[in-house]
Amino acid sequence: MNKAPQLLLIGLLTTGISCTGWANTGSAPKSRLSPSDRTFTHTLENGLKIVVREDHRAPVMVSQVWYRVGSSYEHAGLTGVSHVLEHMMFKGTPRVPNGEFSKLIANYGGSENAFTSYDYTGYYQVMSAVNLPLSLELEADRMQNALMPDDEFAKEIEVVKEERRLRTDDKPGSIAYERFMAAAYLSSGYHNPVIGWMHDLDNMKGEDARKWYKQWYVPNNAILVVVGDVKANEVFEQAAHYFGPIPKGNIPKRPLNKEVPANGERRLSVDIPAKIPNLYIGYNVPGINTASDENDVYALQMLAGVLDGGYSARMETELVRNQGIAASAGAGYSGLALGDTLFYFSAIPGKEYSIEELEDAIQEQITRLQEELADPDELERIKAQIISGIVYQQDSISSQANQIGSMEAIGRSWQEADAMLEKLAAVTPEQIREVANKYLIPDNKVVAILNPQPL
Repeated sequence: MNKAPQLLLIGLLTTGISCTGWANTGSAPKSRLSPSDRTFTHTLENGLKIVVREDHRAPVMVSQVWYRVGSSYEHAGLTGVSHVLEHMMFKGTPRVPNGEFSKLIANYGGSENAFTSYDYTGYYQVMSAVNLPLSLELEADRMQNALMPDDEFAKEIEVVKEERRLRTDDKPGSIAYERFMAAAYLSSGYHNPVIGWMHDLDNMKGEDARKWYKQWYVPNNAILVVVGDVKANEVFEQAAHYFGPIPKGNIPKRPLNKEVPANGERRLSVDIPAKIPNLYIGYNVPGINTASDENDVYALQMLAGVLDGGYSARMETELVRNQGIAASAGAGYSGLALGDTLFYFSAIPGKEYSIEELEDAIQEQITRLQEELADPDELERIKAQIISGIVYQQDSISSQANQIGSMEAIGRSWQEADAMLEKLAAVTPEQIREVANKYLIPDNKVVAILNPQPL
């Protein structure tokens, strides 16, 4: 084991740095059980937003840095650069050589990783709460001092390309889904895959990643989320010490990710070697940032629950178990997005049925929801499942942090998560029927069929 650089945990807990002006400062009394009452926010002068949730049930914490940039921010010719940059962020700084970041976290008994999505990129560590300063110092260091030499880039881009081959190019269903998404999104950054198109990866240079880093990885484009056995005022002081000296940057204009009207149904057939056919159906719908009526977002989420809210939901019960027309079938909607999004279906036909019969069966489920009101008992069951799932997230500090960070990263507030429970619970059968008629219409529809060819 290499000797760790001598930079951490010396005098860090007694800096005595003053930090004023944050909301809900101090530690929450133990009698406060509401997550909102245990959550505190502060923004540094350089624009870094900090959200701390105190959870003293175990002596651990999760620390996350979210950057408001993801693959939907990329332009043609540079797809995949956000994900490539995520890889390059582990290649070291002048103070922490390549590979030492992960070793330091492991030496102190922690775990770490990162993720890239359409709307954001995040980095996190889960550790003993007393080691929070280590996490903050390391993240602040690579926020401004990351090294991305061309020789390391040349090796890492090959890793990313192999990742693309394993996850997409060698999997017929993944190829079909990628084409489906490209057809579904005509005018937004969601048109491109998060990992990027292979020809863009082939032509990407180290300077592309370095430029992306300088543009977007600045404190006024980041959110620090800490959840666990910590005190908010101490986190704010430590964050000010490590992140405060980093200058703010000039953030480029963010994408709107709005969809133009499709003006008609779109269809494509993906004819590649495969064993079984797949069906993907999507409808262009608004997300929480683009809906003219925010209640539609919650009604669409409940509509997805009626169709695919567990073993007793309609898709599983009627299409899979009762009729056998589908070997598997599901529906979903993710309204918590930066821009417009999809209400989607995915299914595989049963042995004795065709893709056309499967699509007809799914359309019958849609038509039923457009013509009939959902049964109140059915809706109550779905509400209980969705709401309990949100509540159960409070059992995990990582889930709590993810919930906070994902909301903040798309320009919303962590406080909306609490209001979300009430808004979901208030959805009526009439609202579900209304959004089914409003959005699940032919003009919004895209269909992709994986048509198996001989292997």
